[in-house]
Amino acid sequence: QVQLAESGGGSVQAGGSLRLSCAASRVGYGSACMGWFRQAPGKEREGVAGIDGTGSTTYIDSVKGRFTISKDNTKSVLHLQMNSLKLEDTGMYYCAAGYCIDTIATLVYRRDFPYWGQGTQVTVSS
Repeated sequence: QVQLAESGGGSVQAGGSLRLSCAASRVGYGSACMGWFRQAPGKEREGVAGIDGTGSTTYIDSVKGRFTISKDNTKSVLHLQMNSLKLEDTGMYYCAAGYCIDTIATLVYRRDFPYWGQGTQVTVSS
């Protein structure tokens, strides 16, 4: 059974940084497509970033240049480095994994992943 466990969330002031991690097990890690998503209160879950089995990445426009997604294949851990955090980055962050049945950009846009973690809260304050 695939298991995903996020960590690294917390409270930070605007302009600060956080690094999220997602430990993955039984996911065919090296070839899997994986992504980070977030959901703010009262809003739909949105894709933030994704990475495919070749290392190609995708980001939503609002985080480009500030967030970096990466995979540590030796440890089966997915990371999201978040810099220059803004108030609007607040939300519950989830990692997801699945098969690369389409481009990573399409998978992230459609939230088309069968496996999800429980989430880690990120709160950015002024």
